[in-house]
Amino acid sequence: MSSTRTSWDASRSSASSADPPRRRWHGRRVAAWCAGALLTGASVIVGCRAGDTDAITPVPQLLAFLPWLVVPAGVGLSLALLARWWTGVAWAVAVLGLLAWFVGPYGPSEEPAGPAVAGLRVLTSNVEFGWATDALIPVIRRERPDIVFVEECEYTCQAALRREVGARYPYRQAVPGDTSVGSIVLSRFPLTSAAVVPGRMGMPGAVADVDGHAVRLQLAHPKPPLPRQVTLWKRELGRLRDFAARYSGSPLILAGDFNASQDHAAFRRILDTGLRDAARLAGDDRAPSWPSRTAPAFGAQIDHVLVSKEFAASRARFLHLDGTDHRALLVNLTLHQER
Repeated sequence: MSSTRTSWDASRSSASSADPPRRRWHGRRVAAWCAGALLTGASVIVGCRAGDTDAITPVPQLLAFLPWLVVPAGVGLSLALLARWWTGVAWAVAVLGLLAWFVGPYGPSEEPAGPAVAGLRVLTSNVEFGWATDALIPVIRRERPDIVFVEECEYTCQAALRREVGARYPYRQAVPGDTSVGSIVLSRFPLTSAAVVPGRMGMPGAVADVDGHAVRLQLAHPKPPLPRQVTLWKRELGRLRDFAARYSGSPLILAGDFNASQDHAAFRRILDTGLRDAARLAGDDRAPSWPSRTAPAFGAQIDHVLVSKEFAASRARFLHLDGTDHRALLVNLTLHQER
């Protein structure tokens, strides 16, 4: 009886001593599996960015937050190290390296060579179905921009702007519409009407006489890349790209809510026409404009002021407005004469 008990105790002791290595092996396996899952998701998005494609849902939606993929990639690296999964470590380092490369600013940034001929301030704001109109009006009065692009400015919004700031901005070009369809351009410079860029939401255009220099203005507001309308989003950004290619050889300001960031291929193709992002020129290429409730800590820059090579930008500010999920963007521009 005693020898049987001794044998059983020895067997249990042997099993207990084997448990910690078995648990460690199991823990490393779980860590490696989790690391692989995180890195696979991040790699799909980074791969689309490297392949210069917006692909299909959910890629366009996630590309807007590309810089934030450092979080799952970093966690994946930590888990791969914990699991001693060296292939996973190399994988994570490669993903993080690509992210570091792509987070850098995109597009041209050369300063104009000719003499400065005019200075102007440009404001763009998506007032979300007109709900932020009452917040926008005092900002316009305080900041006194020369040109204002207002997206989702429906009938009551347009009427309020004409009533409250119409004396300062006697020149206007608008597309009337309800909810998100209406948009308007306000200017203290004389405007000549120009054809709109076609889209589901209003995108008015005009030519401004800025101290004797013709500057083409175009409001941008393509449909967002919601599921089942990504193709439409790409098509409308393509129309803006075609417009930019047609007119970027002369002074041009293309501003508004693009529903796209520099991490979207469709938006980069607009920049490839030679337009420059004013926020990037002013050193704020990654400051988020949406969603406003989490900015500036988290978000994406989808509101832009794009300018042709005749412009320099010295300052960009993103302004919070109550009633909208977008931050307004105010930039200081200088128009230069070409040599």
